Amino acid sequence: MQFTHQGMLAPLIASPEGMITVDPSEFAKKGKESVGVARQYCGSLGKVENCQSGVFVGYSSDKGYGLLACRLYMPKSWFTKEQEQRRKDNLVPEGLAFETKQQIALKLINDVVATGLFPAKWIGADASFGSDFEFLNALPGHLNYFVSIRSDAQVFTRKPKTGLPPYKGRGPRPKKVTVLPGQPKVQSVAQIATYKQVSWEPVIVAEGAKGPIIANVARMRIYLSRDGLPVGHQQWLFLRKDTDGQVKYAISNAPKDILMTDLIKASTMRWPIEQCFHEGKDQVGMDYYEHRSWPAWHRHMIYVFLALHFLLRMRLHFKKKPSVDCTFGSEAVIRHAPP
Repeated sequence: MQFTHQGMLAPLIASPEGMITVDPSEFAKKGKESVGVARQYCGSLGKVENCQSGVFVGYSSDKGYGLLACRLYMPKSWFTKEQEQRRKDNLVPEGLAFETKQQIALKLINDVVATGLFPAKWIGADASFGSDFEFLNALPGHLNYFVSIRSDAQVFTRKPKTGLPPYKGRGPRPKKVTVLPGQPKVQSVAQIATYKQVSWEPVIVAEGAKGPIIANVARMRIYLSRDGLPVGHQQWLFLRKDTDGQVKYAISNAPKDILMTDLIKASTMRWPIEQCFHEGKDQVGMDYYEHRSWPAWHRHMIYVFLALHFLLRMRLHFKKKPSVDCTFGSEAVIRHAPP
């Protein structure tokens, strides 16, 4: 049923400029017997709570957006010997082993790419995925990623020289490679956002119900840091400051010569998967179910995908005047704001 859904959705929204997006979504539960339920971070409540968590893959383009695939996350506690009967009662596949959300996401992304139904230029993800080096390095190499990172993520604005510190003549000789003295220091992206050399540019990133939504954006080339050392190749740090002063941070391995407008557009293309969760939970009962088993949870989510698919067709059918500006509701228009 999932592949049939994808095959019917692709002609509506597939585009070479599209983005494959991945995001977790949680479902608060009071009981303790539902498959995969545990005390874990619940995004909808903003705290650790008793809930189930799923990994979802969506797709967005100038034509529209939708959810393509998902899998329930099973916490490690569910794979102990003591929980064997509990897994059987919930019809958990016998060969299933513990996997992190990043591992699940990679499998789902690769499955979507393998269908050939959804060509894309980008992969988008939230900070829980954007902060994982292994996840980023394992993404399909022909796609650029544009992923959120946390404000305390550390980067270098210039690649420093590294090596063993000079021996001072006493004690054991240094054995740990570090950034050498006099080289650029590692700093958080939040610190960079306060730099005077960051060139903020006002742009209209959306047309809201009350008029244009303006944000200041900036970008600069950086190197990611791991354990205080630079890792990987140089890439883009993208900053967006909204009118309330809140700054959002993202990184991208897009080419050095990519246009700023392309990065701004990519920054808006992650929003539709959040809209899918919003519409799913508010309108089609995505978080309203009473079943407990593994097959039932996944079957319910497929029905949600189909319901959202139907809503998309209704929007496209009744749209009075086709316009790219309206595709993402409040997140599509990109142009310079007036001075």
